[in-house]
Amino acid sequence: MKQITVEDLVHKFQLKVLAGENRLQNVITQSRVHRPGLEFVGHFDFFPTERVQILGRKEVTYLHKLSEEERKIRIGNIVHYHPPCFIVTSGEEGLTYLTHHCIEEGIPLLVTKQPEITSDFIPKLDAYLIKQLAEEIAIHGVCMNVSGIGVLIRGNSGVGKSETAHTLIRRGHRLVADDIIVLKKLSPQTILGTHDEKTKEFLALRSIGLMNVVRMYGRRAFQDETRITLDIHLTKWEKDALYNELEQEISYTDYMGVKIPSMEIQLQPGRDVAGLIEAAANNWYLKQQGYNAAEEFYSRIEADLEKSGTQGSSSQ
Repeated sequence: MKQITVEDLVHKFQLKVLAGENRLQNVITQSRVHRPGLEFVGHFDFFPTERVQILGRKEVTYLHKLSEEERKIRIGNIVHYHPPCFIVTSGEEGLTYLTHHCIEEGIPLLVTKQPEITSDFIPKLDAYLIKQLAEEIAIHGVCMNVSGIGVLIRGNSGVGKSETAHTLIRRGHRLVADDIIVLKKLSPQTILGTHDEKTKEFLALRSIGLMNVVRMYGRRAFQDETRITLDIHLTKWEKDALYNELEQEISYTDYMGVKIPSMEIQLQPGRDVAGLIEAAANNWYLKQQGYNAAEEFYSRIEADLEKSGTQGSSSQ
């Protein structure tokens, strides 16, 4: 199971540590945070104790209004479960009592450097945790963002993946990763493609060598990550192996249980592979908008046949 530490959150979000400095190595394994509202009033049946606990203005205001004895009971009931940490988004004013409890129980108490709207802070923290804790694998290939569509370009070594990527970059599309692609499963329907940091911004071209696409073509040539939408497999040309049907049957590649639409593009000298990848990405986008070229073509044929039949009947 993947995990990060409380210290990682401190660095990422520049949090101030009020208590538990010696427990910043507490591990976090859950990708969603929790606001302990019901727990403060005594309901613990579904308390997710392994999640980061967020205290916003509502929670802190409620605690401030309690008597000292009642507050001691309410907070004591929660810290007893030893969550990884507490993060307060409403400022540190008046939190002496909470600091005391966290010191006693050895729980990190963190506060944002500036008061934040809790409903804005939680999505940012959730998104970070989801990415960091996501199941991931590494595959060989090139990952591109083509007209806003995340595309995997795969194939045997030397087939021309990086050269195709270079052509796409020169046409205004963006490199995400070359050689090693890190795929992260963010949800049962979502795969995120990114690089492994070492290869960030680099593209390796045979006969040319390693090149930094940002230095050569500017920031527009690269982006850090993209949602994977298409999986394209480049293969060597095989005579009579291409299909000429108007509508190709959809096939899929499974990555960590997520099925990604896939297709094969055969290579041949003079064939515009980059252009075909652009066409594939744009065609997929149109289908998501409800348009299907083959369906429109067939409807035209049917309309023409009906028209011909009607004219034939009227002439008899």
